[in-house]
Amino acid sequence: MNRMDARAATNAGNAIAAAQDEVLRLDAIRVGYAVDGAWRTVVDGLSLSLAAGQVGALLGASGCGKTTALRAIAGFEPLQGGRIVLRGDTVADATSSLPPEHRRVGMVFQDYALFPHLDVRANVGFGLKRSGERDARIDAMLALVGLSDRARAFPHELSGGQQQRVALARALAPAPALLLLDEPFSNLDAGGRQRLASELRTLLKQTGTTALMVTHDQGEAFAIADAIGVMGAGRLHQWADAATLYRAPADRFVAGFIGRGHWVAGAMLGLAHDMDARLRPGDLLPDPDGPIQAHVEAVSFQGPHHLARIRFADGSCAEAELDDAANPTPGVVLRFRLRNAPSLFAR
Repeated sequence: MNRMDARAATNAGNAIAAAQDEVLRLDAIRVGYAVDGAWRTVVDGLSLSLAAGQVGALLGASGCGKTTALRAIAGFEPLQGGRIVLRGDTVADATSSLPPEHRRVGMVFQDYALFPHLDVRANVGFGLKRSGERDARIDAMLALVGLSDRARAFPHELSGGQQQRVALARALAPAPALLLLDEPFSNLDAGGRQRLASELRTLLKQTGTTALMVTHDQGEAFAIADAIGVMGAGRLHQWADAATLYRAPADRFVAGFIGRGHWVAGAMLGLAHDMDARLRPGDLLPDPDGPIQAHVEAVSFQGPHHLARIRFADGSCAEAELDDAANPTPGVVLRFRLRNAPSLFAR
C-alpha cells in the first residue's frame, strides 16, 4: 500500500467513527503558550474522532504535544484554534471553553493523584454525589478492578498496580462520557505494564467506555487501542489501527517511528532505485537463489530465531530474523528474497 492508499485508509477510519455514535471530535485544534516572550505552538491542527466504546491512543516521544492535547480535551488548556466536540456539543474553541467539571470527562493522571489521607473506598467515591446509590456504585467499581478486599487500605499500603486500579475506578465511578489516561503505566515495571495494559483494554471494553490514552510506548498503544495517532512536533502524522500503521505508514516519520527497522536503498532489494525502503527484521527470507545479497556481521540468539545484523554492498545495515537452517554465522554471505513488501518512500 502506498502513501495515498494509507491516507485513504486513515480517512476511511475517521469516516467510520463519525458515522457511528461519535463521542469525541477534534477539529484542527491548536494549543500553545508563550516562552520567554516568544509564542510556541505545541499542538498544531490536530483532528481525530472517537466513536462510542472506541479506545484511542496518542503515541509519540516526549514533547510531541500528546499530553497537552489531552489536557485541552479535559479543559485544562485553552485553544488558540479549532474546536473540541463532545457528544455533539462544542465544549471549546478559540473564544470559549466549558469548565472541566461540566464536560463529563474522567481522567487518570500519570501519578494517579490519589488522596493519601483517604482509604481506597473514599478515594473511589470522592467524585460521586451523596445518594442512596453511592455505596452500591463504589462497591461495583471496587469489584470491577478487583480491589473489594482492599477497600479500607490507604494508598501507601498498595502496590503501584493497585494504586493504578484505584485511580481507574475513581475515574470510572461517575460514568464519564469520555475517559482520558495520561501515561497510565509509566510508574510500573515492564511486567506490570504488560499485564495491566491487557487488563485495561478488557475492562474498557467490558464497560463500553470511550477512552483516549497518551503514551510513548508502542507496545501499550498496540495492546489497548482500536485507533492510534502517531504524533511528532505537535502534528498528527497518521490516525489508524495498529496493523495499518505498521504495514502502511502514511509518511517517513511514521515508518521510522513504528516498529523496528532500518532504512535501505531500494536498489539493494531489487526495488526502485529512487526509493528508500523501511526494512523490518521479518521482511527477508533466506533463499540460496534469492536476488538480495548481504554480509552477516553479527548474530544473537533470540529463542525462536536468530537475529542477524547484515550489511549490504552500499554499506547500509539492517537486521534479519533467521532460523538455524540459514547457518547465520558471522562472516558468511547470505542470499535472500523478500517475505513482505517493505514500505517505500521517495528520497
